[in-house]
Amino acid sequence: MPKARPRFRPYNHDQDTLLVVNYKEQLQPGTFEHAVHCLIQHKLDLSVFYPRYRNKDTGRRAYDPAILLPVILFAYSRGITSSREIQWCCETNVIFKALSCDTVPHFTTLAKFVSSHADEIEELFEQVLLVCDEQGMLGHELFAIDGCKMSSNAAKEWSGTFKELEEKRQKLKRLIRHHLKEHHERDEAETEAELDRDIRRAKTVLSLDEFA
Repeated sequence: MPKARPRFRPYNHDQDTLLVVNYKEQLQPGTFEHAVHCLIQHKLDLSVFYPRYRNKDTGRRAYDPAILLPVILFAYSRGITSSREIQWCCETNVIFKALSCDTVPHFTTLAKFVSSHADEIEELFEQVLLVCDEQGMLGHELFAIDGCKMSSNAAKEWSGTFKELEEKRQKLKRLIRHHLKEHHERDEAETEAELDRDIRRAKTVLSLDEFA
């Protein structure tokens, strides 16, 4: 006689579900994205960005720079320098969703913000990266400066001289300018075919992050 089959709970892979996700909890202390979020949201003065806005009395509400800046800097840290790619990431990736508070800035909004505030963005990103470097967050897979990864033991290097600090500042400035320039150039020249290729690349980058 055949053996009786045990009774199991029924299951079905072909079904949808709603997951409860707290975006703040996705930004774990000790990570680069958490540091970027805290510094931009709570520590740095963003009023330098305000004069260019002209919607005080009329017009649609604009995206707060406190939302756009961390999304852009985190994208740069992953080698993503296209407004269309960044929009796609905000639609699909939980860390980008957490940084953007589950908003999806249109690629034209991102492109205009970067092109209109390049100097202000450079200065602010420099401050953020200096702090992150001091905390030892710019090693490993995050950012390359002058073709080399920053030391993962970077925090210990801050005991150096003012000259060394200024050299580090200049390296960070070059890094940020490189990303801003590449971002602007890609937004100006990108075709649909190139976008498809870049989104495939972004998928690979973000997928690999899950196993890092």
